[in-house]
Amino acid sequence: MTRTARLALWAMMPATLLAMTAVLESGIRAQAKAPAKPAQKAGQKTAAEPAGPPISPEGKRCLGCHNQVTPGIVKDWLSSKHSAMGIDCASCHVEAGKGDRPDAKNHHGFKIAVIVTPKTCQGCHAAEATEFQASRHADAAKFIGSLDNVLGEAVGGGPVADAGCKQCHGSTVAMKDGKIDPATWPNTGIGRINPDGSKGACTSCHSRHAFSVAQARTPEACGKCHLGPDHPQKEVWEESKHGSRYHQALALGGKQGLNDPAGKWLPGKSYSAGPTCASCHMSATPNIPVTHDVGKRISWTLRPAISAKLPEWEAKRKDMQDVCTQCHSRSTVNGFYTQFDRVVDLYNSKFATPAKAIMDGLAASGKLTAQPFDHKIKWTYYELWHHEGRRARHGAAMAGPDYAWWHGMYEVAKTFYTEFIPEAREMDPALVEKVIKDMPEHNWFTKGMSKQDLEGVIKFYQGRYAQ
Repeated sequence: MTRTARLALWAMMPATLLAMTAVLESGIRAQAKAPAKPAQKAGQKTAAEPAGPPISPEGKRCLGCHNQVTPGIVKDWLSSKHSAMGIDCASCHVEAGKGDRPDAKNHHGFKIAVIVTPKTCQGCHAAEATEFQASRHADAAKFIGSLDNVLGEAVGGGPVADAGCKQCHGSTVAMKDGKIDPATWPNTGIGRINPDGSKGACTSCHSRHAFSVAQARTPEACGKCHLGPDHPQKEVWEESKHGSRYHQALALGGKQGLNDPAGKWLPGKSYSAGPTCASCHMSATPNIPVTHDVGKRISWTLRPAISAKLPEWEAKRKDMQDVCTQCHSRSTVNGFYTQFDRVVDLYNSKFATPAKAIMDGLAASGKLTAQPFDHKIKWTYYELWHHEGRRARHGAAMAGPDYAWWHGMYEVAKTFYTEFIPEAREMDPALVEKVIKDMPEHNWFTKGMSKQDLEGVIKFYQGRYAQ
């Protein structure tokens, strides 16, 4: 039977076939959920009987067809808590198709929406949806005026922005010729602007159709976007003691409790061998609740050229430190934050502030235009703070030593002294002299190292390496 004929058959399916589908659906559930088939005892249910709450007639029709045409979707759903609670295809897709959504369509007798948005999810998950809407994640698509977007849309080009930038930040899903514009969908960007006007994509973290809380707690869920040369949080975490302990525990057969209920997955209790991203930024402790506002515990903003403390940073830091102290002593936590703050302050004062002063001075004197990326020094400056400076700051923030130094501040210093300053001197040597000459932290470069310091370096290498 052809696919078209099969779909038509399901669209006209009478009540007797609905009953047959109920048996099929029950069997599918049993097959997916039962690890083995023990001998049946008297009074025990057979595999054909429903293993959970009843599925709606609409849901049975969906399952009957999609078990053949997209079995992976059905398998994921059968493993989900949604399935166990009787929340089926129609609960989300038919519900989402109600009203006047431009993307709603007729689908074999149903009016559905393919894209299930936070507006639909909030019917059951109201608190989570409200917290998410207050987060930086929800506004991730608002980067149109940024230099990042200029690079993606103009310097690179629209197609790569659609396949690259917007797959993390989120597209604005649009309609074209009565259908969803394929340039804007598929998309699971965290800040996606949806056809119903809502912001976000719950499936960025809770992938369809399992929608697993355990999945969202793993670092891999965040790693789709939080990696790479400009924000390598996942790589930083992996080299940190947190990341290494997490992977060691899994390799040794340890349990991380990832399937524990929301609010019950507690550091120091459910697990102690390495927190994940969700542990620190979202999950509960005995003292603070779960949150879907991922910035609620962040005290510094590490994104811009010069870092700054965020509004109410003391309260945010207190909540983050409450997570830390579930496993660490107060003195350890205080020491870590002292080291973190010192690195950010060093980056700000030694490199970021003078570099920005030089760029502002070149622009004020007319030596630079307002056009982004039309001069080599603009590229150099952008990578100085946007790539290298962020890596250094993130390395310090997440206890990743190699990213704090070799992938971070070392690269900042190398670019600053061997590229940025020479390029700026070619344009305005007096300006550069004015900005950095009275900064003692640059004396090694502007005045040279002392004879005593040089002799110390030579003596070290002679003693250690005999050369």
